[in-house]
Amino acid sequence: MNQTAFADSLHPVTWPGDYRAAASFTFDVDAESCTIAHDPSSTRRMSLMSHQSYGPRIAVPRLLQILQRQDIKATFFIPGFTAESYPDVVRRIADDGHEIAHHGYLHEPMQGIDAATEASYLDRGLEALASVAGVRPVGYRAPWWELNWQSPALLADRGFLYDSSLLDGDAPYRMAVAEGDPRDIVEIPVDWALDDWEQYGFYPGVTGSGVIESPAKALEMWTLEAQAHHSQGSCFVLTNHPFISGRPSRAVALEQLIERVKGLDGMWITTLAEIAQHTKDTVQDIHTHARIDVPLFPGAGASFRPARVLSGLSR
Repeated sequence: MNQTAFADSLHPVTWPGDYRAAASFTFDVDAESCTIAHDPSSTRRMSLMSHQSYGPRIAVPRLLQILQRQDIKATFFIPGFTAESYPDVVRRIADDGHEIAHHGYLHEPMQGIDAATEASYLDRGLEALASVAGVRPVGYRAPWWELNWQSPALLADRGFLYDSSLLDGDAPYRMAVAEGDPRDIVEIPVDWALDDWEQYGFYPGVTGSGVIESPAKALEMWTLEAQAHHSQGSCFVLTNHPFISGRPSRAVALEQLIERVKGLDGMWITTLAEIAQHTKDTVQDIHTHARIDVPLFPGAGASFRPARVLSGLSR
């Protein structure tokens, strides 16, 4: 790129050593869980189930080979149900030294649920990952990236270091978990432009428009994003689903992307856990998020509580 991108000034971050930017390759190992959560009757569709099982059965071993050849560590967000269904695959991910993070139990719909219900999803997912892989994850990604206002405090209650579900920045930051609560967790933002679902995701009657993009187009798009993040010193986070990006030509393009990102001078390629810990250790400011309350619509107006930046030294 000829132009230097302007940095995310709201979330300033410096990187360790001589690194000038960060990148992480993440994988949501949904398998059958996301379609079952969307529609439990989907279990009757043999072809649909085979489409989803391609992820853990065929794609994950292929992706692990790519990561090993490229000598990088990735973050795998795994629903508890996936772990219970494919324990050998999950243990192989852990044995290869990759981070295993939480992604719900059955990729449950998150919109509008109460705190007790959400807590039960978190706890059941934790139990599954501990039972199958012997891990206590420090990272969380909400199914469909749908975080609730109560979610950060629930995560803090369970000792999570970070979340990666929000879309309001280019760099990681520390966020307050609730009004008046002195605790915070790290947020590592995501972006729909850096999700393979929007490029490749399609199954009749389930998702997608039927337009499946070329891997060459996705490679170009993601390369430009990586170059811009590198230029502005921020954090490139790619979200892939094995049943989508683990298909042959897409996997080849993904490895080409990894090679391009590795070729960016001073790019720190690591797990989200490493990025989150560095953020926790070096960033002082704590962020809150704007809240909008609309008691009755239309006609009653609305109230707006702005986001704030709290000095970590004064909390």
